[in-house]
Parts: sequence; C-alpha cells; structure tokens
Amino acid sequence: MSELIVPALLETLYMVFFSTIFSLIIGLPLGILLVITEKGGIWEKSMLNQTLSGIINVLRSFPFIILMILLFPLSRLIVGSTIGTKATIVPLSIAAAPFVARIIESALKEVDRGVVEASLSMGATIPQIVFKVLIPESMPSLVMGITLTIINLIGYSAMAGAIGGGGLGDLAIRYGLYRFQTDIMIVSVTIIIVLVQGIQLIGNKIAVSINKK
Repeated sequence: MSELIVPALLETLYMVFFSTIFSLIIGLPLGILLVITEKGGIWEKSMLNQTLSGIINVLRSFPFIILMILLFPLSRLIVGSTIGTKATIVPLSIAAAPFVARIIESALKEVDRGVVEASLSMGATIPQIVFKVLIPESMPSLVMGITLTIINLIGYSAMAGAIGGGGLGDLAIRYGLYRFQTDIMIVSVTIIIVLVQGIQLIGNKIAVSINKK
C-alpha cells in the first residue's frame, strides 16, 4: 500500500505548496488594493474598488470542480496538459486567490485606524503604510488566514482527484471507490485529516508566537 500512498501524498503536498504560493502572489496585492482603495482609504478609488470586489465575488461563487473544468484551456496553455498535479495547480491557484484576497482585506482592516492616520501625519507614503504598518500590525491574522487557505487547498486538491488531478483524492477515488479497496480510501482520508490538523496546529502556534512579540 505504501507504494501507492507515498507518491499520492507527495503529489498532494506538491499541489498545495505551489498553489499556496501562487494564490498568495495573486491574492495579496488584490487584498491590499481592496483596503487602500475603499471609501475613506489611504488611496481612495471607488470605481477600482467596486470592480475588483465584483470580480472577486464572481470568482468565489464558482464551485471548484466547475472552475477547474472552465480553466482546462488555461491549464493546457500553461503546462501543456489538463490532468495531473502540475495542471491542477493552475485552477487551484486561481480558485484560492479570491479567498486569499478577502482574508488579506479582513486582516488589514483590523489594524487600528489611528495608527494609519498617525503614519499619514508623519508623511509616510502609501507603500510605507502598507508594508511597515498594515502588514506588520495584522501579521497574526494574516498567518491564521494563510493557514485557512492551505487547509482549503488541501480540500480542493482532494476534489480535483475526481477529474484526474492526482494526489490523495485521486487515489481514494480510483482505488477506494472504483475498485472497492476500502482500506486505501480510509488511509487516504486519514492522512488528509492528519495534514489538516497538523497545519492548523502549526498555524495557531505561529500566530500566538507573533502576537506575543
């Protein structure tokens, strides 16, 4: 069984790691823009804010399986395939990016407005406020948000197995469902649960550690 479980686990970790990185690359600037361009923000741009918010809401409304199918052409364009772990990273990243943007937005909005106004009064620029005030002050919430993103991506990666995405989800479906090998399904699901619990525990400890500092 290990010859099946280990490669599937590595595929899941591969998908989740890179999709987390890419979703943060996309979602972080979007979340920052949502905060600084809102009404009363430090760079108020109502039209831009409403447009970004609308696009994010539309993308978040798509069920992941449907979004993955819609993004098959993009996956083929980028990685040359629509199945497998590399191809799955594309829809995983795009599906998680709007979620990341909202998490970043929520975390940054928790920063005391007085701190931002004090920075503005001392002549701080917008980039300085973002990177030296908003992000450092909201770091515990950001860590918890990223932890939640990783956990969601583990769930998405398991769902991707239904249409050839690889990983533990694919293994559970191919062997546990289609070949009636219940033991493989149970082990696969157990590993996913352990991954989620472990990541949540690590995220909580990091957030608490940062908060104490």
